[in-house]
Amino acid sequence: MDGARRIVVKIGSALLVDRDTGALRADWLRGLASDVAGLRAGGRDVILVSSGSIALGRRGLGLVPPLSIEQSQAAAAVGQIRLAAAYEAALAPLMAAQVLLTLDDSEDRRRYLNMRATFETLLALGVIPVVNENDTIATDEIRFGDNDRLAAQVAAMAGADVCVLLSDVDGLYTANPNLDASARHLPVVEAIDDDITAMAGDGVSGLSKGGMITKVMAARTATDAGCALAITLGCDRPLSALAQGAQATWFTAKGDPQAARKRWIASMKSRGTIAIDPGAAQALTAGKSLLPAGVTFVGGTFGRGDPVAIEGPDGRKMGQGLIRYTADEARSIRGLRSGDIAARLGYAGRAALIHRDDMAL
Repeated sequence: MDGARRIVVKIGSALLVDRDTGALRADWLRGLASDVAGLRAGGRDVILVSSGSIALGRRGLGLVPPLSIEQSQAAAAVGQIRLAAAYEAALAPLMAAQVLLTLDDSEDRRRYLNMRATFETLLALGVIPVVNENDTIATDEIRFGDNDRLAAQVAAMAGADVCVLLSDVDGLYTANPNLDASARHLPVVEAIDDDITAMAGDGVSGLSKGGMITKVMAARTATDAGCALAITLGCDRPLSALAQGAQATWFTAKGDPQAARKRWIASMKSRGTIAIDPGAAQALTAGKSLLPAGVTFVGGTFGRGDPVAIEGPDGRKMGQGLIRYTADEARSIRGLRSGDIAARLGYAGRAALIHRDDMAL
């Protein structure tokens, strides 16, 4: 974790909420907040993915499990405001922001780009995003299903180097250590194969919905996106403990986040074509974003967030990128300076037609 620039941390309900009383574990949260402040002081970006809204709201409403879907969503609505207030208080003087997501937000390219841009802006401003699934509106078909999976998706979306799943266990074992005395702890997993998946089991704690199998599935998502993932015990000051060598299972990343993202963009089927002039081609080769001023032609029908091919002045494909405007908007602002976009479109658009982070050359 020492060299990580951006870290996503997942906190489960069983760590955040006392299973007997249903009350927030305020002392534990303050310890986590101290760890986050230390990482921020060291120049690291931190995103928190937190469970707990339903558990907190359930207590406030006096609801007794099992809850119906409607009761769970009502509990989430009450609990989300309590959870946000708890993080705001614990993280002060750092600023916290609440971000609510559903599965649709990560699978729709337009929403994906919006969320990625939001994360980048919040982190650049020194804010700690606190992410949760939007349980008040999410139905089965648009649910992540567990916050392990959500944390991995957020890590991929935000280009994180490390994702940490804080748990009630200190990693992956060859068998359930509560049932098998011969079970061995696995400190490092280089590849997630059938044997590793079979070891995961399906233990579920009293408050959380995830088991070890969901953590291994999350590890697959994260590592494919170039993000290392750790499963470790959610003890007091858990991130400090991990940095000091606390026992954990580390799943190694496949490459780095930026390279993984560019492979993903390059693999998409293009929906249109953008031709550029020699100056723009030189700028892209130097690692710059594509601005409207350098565009000479826009072909095809596409929406915001769709992949489009980028053709150089010689007519050859230079690469591909996720465009930030629709085809009609791109044609309208072709050749314009960024400062003239608002006058043409009637609203303040983005300066770049395709941002360098959304481009694979």
